[in-house]
Order: sequence, then structure tokens, then C-alpha cells
Amino acid sequence: MSSQIAEMMPQIFMLAGVAGVALILVILAVLAVAGAPRARMKKRIAAVVGTGPSFASEGKSSGKEQQLAGRKKQVVAKLKEAEALSQRRRGARLREALIHAGLTISPRRFVILSGITGVTLAFVAWAMGAPSFLWPVALPIGAFGLPKLLLSFLTKRRKAKFTTYFADAIDIIVRGVRSGLTVGECLNIVAREMPAPIGPEITLVNEGIKLGMTMGEVLQRLSDRVPTPEVRFFTIVLITQQTTGGNLAETLAKLSDVLRSRKRMRDKVTAMSSEAKASAAIIGSLPFILSGALAVLQPHLIKLLFITTTGNLWIGIGIVMMLVGSLVMRQMIHFDI
Repeated sequence: MSSQIAEMMPQIFMLAGVAGVALILVILAVLAVAGAPRARMKKRIAAVVGTGPSFASEGKSSGKEQQLAGRKKQVVAKLKEAEALSQRRRGARLREALIHAGLTISPRRFVILSGITGVTLAFVAWAMGAPSFLWPVALPIGAFGLPKLLLSFLTKRRKAKFTTYFADAIDIIVRGVRSGLTVGECLNIVAREMPAPIGPEITLVNEGIKLGMTMGEVLQRLSDRVPTPEVRFFTIVLITQQTTGGNLAETLAKLSDVLRSRKRMRDKVTAMSSEAKASAAIIGSLPFILSGALAVLQPHLIKLLFITTTGNLWIGIGIVMMLVGSLVMRQMIHFDI
């Protein structure tokens, strides 16, 4: 017994070291995520309203500068309120997540389908002769992990498609306002001419106005259905213009230029990080490729990992190291624009 314990000591020390490194990385990731919303908030406010000196002068302020300062304060207050509302509602309800993803099924049906997926994946793991410790792992992966990944993928794709066409929709509103049309008439044109998801979303805005809702209420609902910074700022611009007045066409034209600049920057970052993403994909797939090749060439060697306690321990260490490495590489190649 003592000899077996002595043989296991190096493995135990290695597992403890890996666990310690993983714990440190998780703590650093939590600290970075906790500070990210505040940093993004400050950065977005600076990008939207500019810095303080641009609105103030050393001498006496003119009436126009005072009006700009007042509008700046209103925009900042509304932006903070929208950000706080988004933080409270983010990930709070499954129904909102389904709406963000563009799915029309009910939450109850989605939960049922997720449970069926989990049970099916666990049954497949059992039928393929996987180790017994993988059966209970497959159930939560299929019931929670895969549906969450699907919702995340559909939400990101829908937001990206909405943002891609949103600048063109704003240009339609700008040209309509400059030609003498009202904002409601411009929204009708956008709902009729723009493809999904912009067309259906603006159609819901128009229907809400016809039912007697205010512009602020329908735009807030639009911001809830499509929670992107562009839509929130569009909402704030229209609501502020209704209360304080101002040149709406000029403000929306500037917003359209900002959206196009963000898209160009996003495309540039994607092109520059494509090599790193390809390298990460290759490095992440190598263990599985080598394991498959070893299972074909030397199956008796790979079998030891599944039928012995030491092999199961090394599989667990490998999974933890793969997860930590994947998270680190993701943070290195992921940029928020």
C-alpha cells in the first residue's frame, strides 16, 4: 500500500500544481470580466459625447455651448440608465435570450428539447462504450452546454446582421427627414424596404406606435429585443431629440458614419487576428488528432487511459489543461469593437 502511495505522489503533486495554475487563471479572468463593463462604459461615453474641454471654454459660455452641455448631460444620464437596465436584464430570463436569438419557440419547449438532447448525448456515450465517469458529464453538456452555445451563436449572428444593415437604415431615415418626411414615415419605409432582422423589428416599432404607445416605449422595446450599443444610442438620440429638439438628420448622419467606422475596424481586426485563430484551432485539435491516430495504430496503448485509474487521472488533467489553454487563447484573440 505504501509503495502504491509513493508511486502516486508525483502524479498527485502534478495534479495539485495544475489545479493551482487553473485557479490563478480563473481568478484573473474573473477580475478582468468584473472590470470590463465599467471600462466599456467609460469608453462608450467618451466616444459618444466627447471629452469635457470640447464643450467648455475658459471665458463665459455662449448660449449654444450651454445647450450642448445640457444635451451632453442628458445623453450621459440616458446612456447610464440604458447600460444599467441592460446589466440587470442580461441573461436573466430564457425568453429574452430566445428573442435575442430570433427563435420563436416557447421557453418550455426549449427546455424540453434541451433535456432530450442531454439524455440523448448520455445514451450515445453509454452505447459507444465510453467510461462510466463520462456518462454523468455528457448529460449536463447536452442539456445546458450545447443549447447555450446554440443560443450564443444565433444571438451573435443576428446582432451582426442587424448591425451590418443598420447604417443603411439610418441613412434612409436621414434622407427622409431632410426631404421633409416625419420620423414615423421614415420608419415605415425602413420596415418595408430593409431585410430581416431590421425590417421585422421596425415593423414591430410601427405597430406599437399605431397601438398608442409612445416613441420612447417602442424604442425601449426595440433596444430590449436587439441589445446592441448601436440600437441603444439610436434610441437615446430619438428620445433626446423629441424632448430637447435639435438637428436630427445631422446627428443620425454622424451615427451612421460611426457605425461604418466600427465595421471597418471590426473587419480589420478580424483580418489581423485570422492567423492567430487558425493557429489556436490547429493547436486545439492536435490532441484529438493524435489520440485518434494512436487509437488506430496502437489501440492497446490508448486503452490504458480508459481502463486504469492512472489513465483516468491523466485524462482529467488533460481536459483541465485544454480548457485553461482554450480560455487563454480565446482572450488573446478576442477583441470588443
